[in-house]
Amino acid sequence: MIDLHSHILPGIDDGSPDFETSVNLVRELSNGGVTDVYATPHYIEETVYSSPVSGNSALLADLQARCEAEGLPVRLHLGNEIYITPNVVPLLEAGEISGLDGSSYLLIELPMSGDFPGYYDIFLSLIRSGYKVVLAHPERYSAFARDFALFDELYDMGVLMQCNLGSFAGIYGKTVFKLASRMAKEKKIWAFGSDIHHVRGNGWIADAKKKLSKFYSDAELSELLEGNPGKIVD
Repeated sequence: MIDLHSHILPGIDDGSPDFETSVNLVRELSNGGVTDVYATPHYIEETVYSSPVSGNSALLADLQARCEAEGLPVRLHLGNEIYITPNVVPLLEAGEISGLDGSSYLLIELPMSGDFPGYYDIFLSLIRSGYKVVLAHPERYSAFARDFALFDELYDMGVLMQCNLGSFAGIYGKTVFKLASRMAKEKKIWAFGSDIHHVRGNGWIADAKKKLSKFYSDAELSELLEGNPGKIVD
């Protein structure tokens, strides 16, 4: 299984505070069947959450070595969870932020309300420029819960939807579970991530998969967990 969204790098955002916790997070994901993890620290322009790619790369290499020393069979990859801004392309060109594994796939986050001035035009401009926009956890945005047509506008544009596995395990509550279930039922999810920030304990990934089996065949779920995110190679 490929985890497309996590906060396992230590000490740079609201995720893991130290390397010991980071290794424990990777262990938890590995116990849940994850083989590849994308470390996607928050990048929020002009805030403390703005660690550059160079520093993140060094942390990733150190964490990979520590995981290997612990015998954890997990490959780590780098990216960012980019808080939406009109400056995505300049930040990429400056080496401040990274696409997933350095690719043209960009994991982008909206405010939790789902409201941001001109977000549709920003996404459209990125797609027309050759980028693949991957929207982080759309099921968590309250605007989409109020008006699902807003979600469909982005889906029809070509935005790829990354849902959190925890949404199906009930971690974020009933409203998020209901919206995630609608996205699954309508087959509008492209890939999944853990969005893990802290140790949750074993079992929640298996629970999420069990819930997802109501909407997908084994082959369909395998494609969502491995096939689609496995295409991030450019």
